[in-house]
Amino acid sequence: MDKVVHFEVPADNTARAQKFYNKVFGWNITKAPTPKGAPEYYMVRTVEVDKNRMPKERGAINGGLMKRSVPGESPVVVISVPSISGYVKKIQASGGKIILQKMPIGEMGFYARFQDTEGNVVGLWENAKKAKR
Repeated sequence: MDKVVHFEVPADNTARAQKFYNKVFGWNITKAPTPKGAPEYYMVRTVEVDKNRMPKERGAINGGLMKRSVPGESPVVVISVPSISGYVKKIQASGGKIILQKMPIGEMGFYARFQDTEGNVVGLWENAKKAKR
């Protein structure tokens, strides 16, 4: 079974959103390094992480905050899958649409977004394969 591993919250005013989520929930929000020309992105830590930046608490997830790209854009949950390419086929065969093609995220992995049969936007995450030593 594939699990939700991340969430993303779009905001019209990222500074205001950061203040809100920190004040209300105590979330730690920090600017993430992004490639030149890429939109600003903020990592949201809802729970302590280990040395690999994974949540220490079982079942907990962390997320991200970014500038809203289109009016009405809603929060997105992100599901970890072994192969985005393989899931693209399953999504399309089941009536979903790919709305953001697979793209690399640094050396960490790959990201894509799809729209389900009900119009919901959901993210897909594929970890980068580590070289065997």
